[in-house]
Amino acid sequence: MTAIAPHISAFLRERLPRQCGASEHTCAAYAYAFKLLFEFASARFKVTPSQLSLEQLDAPLIMGFLDSLEADRGNGISTRNARLVAIKSFMAFLEYHLPSILEQSRQIRAIPPKKTTVPLVNHLNRAEIQALLAAPDPTTRSGIRDRAMLHLCFAAGLRVSELVSLPMAGLSLHPSPIVRVSGKGRRERALPLWKETASDLRRWIAVRTPHPGVDEFFVNARGQPMTRSGFETVLDKHVIVAATRCPSLASKHVSPHVLRHSCALMILQGTGDLRRVALWLGHADIQTTERYLRVDPSEKLEALSTVVPPNLRSGRFKVPDALIAMLKSP
Repeated sequence: MTAIAPHISAFLRERLPRQCGASEHTCAAYAYAFKLLFEFASARFKVTPSQLSLEQLDAPLIMGFLDSLEADRGNGISTRNARLVAIKSFMAFLEYHLPSILEQSRQIRAIPPKKTTVPLVNHLNRAEIQALLAAPDPTTRSGIRDRAMLHLCFAAGLRVSELVSLPMAGLSLHPSPIVRVSGKGRRERALPLWKETASDLRRWIAVRTPHPGVDEFFVNARGQPMTRSGFETVLDKHVIVAATRCPSLASKHVSPHVLRHSCALMILQGTGDLRRVALWLGHADIQTTERYLRVDPSEKLEALSTVVPPNLRSGRFKVPDALIAMLKSP
């Protein structure tokens, strides 16, 4: 029986960061996937996680784990598929170190991802964005910070990880306001900012107290870097306030990524150029950006205007007299 610990340690600490150049976020996501897998396998075999062996990680166990993610944890199909990607990557790594588990690995890597429907992206209209940005109290330090975070997240279309990890050096306000972002795949992009966005950022800089050892631009009340969950809490709080001014917000689930979607649609409607949207958001593949075309009706209306509708004969429907209709019925 082969112990798991040495191999999973080599995979997470050597293979991913040093050989593949994976980011900290990717390594953390993979580590969390294996934490869930080993806890599931531990309960299934009635042993501690450190006593598990690689031979026990077969295809039926992996299938049971994936089903458990949906049934017991309430995860969506995209999360299930992401966990499967991590497991397959680990098994491919093992094939070069332990040829004896080649067949076991191939069976696991043959597990297909689960198909899912692709819904329209959720986004906010201009009135909803306006109400959300107006929700923080600009007379308090936390309100100034929250306004700056929300405004920058929307205006630059940032991922939440890009927002909370933004360093002080990533923002340049002179001669023109620009934010430099390091996104997925270590792809960097420089984005110009509205004067209004830059104004909110300047207000935050004026009240931001320097904290030794903290280089992140946004910090919490304790002077520590803002976290993903911290920003989500801030967003939820202000959505409740904004919903009192814009009732349509009450029926929407507003996440940090919804602000990114809203930015993408704003750019698409303003430019009509999908390539510019992909460059703004930092997408490696423009196919990822094409989903915004399904939401924006302007492209479809333009296509509809170029098509000649069929020429059909109009007709008239004569409503029958109620008495005659009664007499005709048996």
